[in-house]
Amino acid sequence: PAGAALAARLAGAGREVVLLEREVGPADKVCGEFLSREAGLYLTALGLDLGALGAVPIDAVRLCERDHVATVALPFAAHSLSRRVLDEALLEQAAARGARVVRGAKVNELARTGSGWRARLDDGTSIAGGAAFLATGKHDLRSHKRPPGLQNDLVAFKVHWRLASKQAVELDRHVELVLFEGGYAGLQPVEGGRANLCLVVRRARLARLGAGWDKLLAAMQAESPHLAARLAGGEPCWAKPLALSAIPYGFVRHHADGPWRLGDQAAVIPSFSGDGMSIALHSAELAATTYLEGGSADAYQRRLAHDVSGQVRLATLLSRGLVRKPAQVALGAAARLWPGLMASVAFHTRVSDAALSRAMLVSHP
Repeated sequence: PAGAALAARLAGAGREVVLLEREVGPADKVCGEFLSREAGLYLTALGLDLGALGAVPIDAVRLCERDHVATVALPFAAHSLSRRVLDEALLEQAAARGARVVRGAKVNELARTGSGWRARLDDGTSIAGGAAFLATGKHDLRSHKRPPGLQNDLVAFKVHWRLASKQAVELDRHVELVLFEGGYAGLQPVEGGRANLCLVVRRARLARLGAGWDKLLAAMQAESPHLAARLAGGEPCWAKPLALSAIPYGFVRHHADGPWRLGDQAAVIPSFSGDGMSIALHSAELAATTYLEGGSADAYQRRLAHDVSGQVRLATLLSRGLVRKPAQVALGAAARLWPGLMASVAFHTRVSDAALSRAMLVSHP
């Protein structure tokens, strides 16, 4: 989302932009697929109609710890939309605004060439430009790896699920955060009558289970009667889940190290916060504004770090607790005693309105 949004902004401002996209066509990604209010504002400003794309409104969150469930309304409007649909819509918008989108282009190396940059592709060709923007998500480019984050021992899985009709109705307009030993899962509806099950688990717990998805899924349902009930009578939409390891939760880049880094290449917030895509889109808007004003990559990275560091630190602190049993029990009890706790966490892990306005140069109510 960050790379395509940036390409759309710069091309729309009359700059010559080449966007290198690794995927040949629409693809699913390991992602919670939650769009908070800020993400919605940015996407609308880019010309996307979330309703027309099939985005599902999300009004409330449920915290599920063992057989205890606490529900609270979200303090902002939110939506859910699969990355398969969202990414294609953003790429189409970038192309419509004049960016040259090259599909199936895998970059092997990105290097300086005097005052500019050159990207060498795996087919042996190369592309030169005056500036380079790196938006490869959670996947590092070999020559530009990120340092570790504050929480690095998690493995992520994702699979879309076709729930039984009764369970789909009960999940409608909700995102459910399910706690289990060594990790947590998010479950929410997406377009097409499906639900997205996306989770992270500590590597040590996964190893104890034999590193198998089937064993992990069975263990999660055994430890969470709520999740077991949700999935009962349903079936996965894919033969096997997508997986991702070495996620540097808590990482924030404070200074430029060469290219302009966007999205998860600049800051990685734990997935339970649901603000990863908002930060990606915020980074794109902030980078575009800074670049078009003649600012430097370092100035941009410092501004972005200022905008998101506090939220990333808080979310990472909570994420460390969410994967440990004593903290899970305590958080579950606190959420039941103080229903506003989850709404407060959701509010304090968002990109602020002040940061939003500075990036977009407009005011939002």
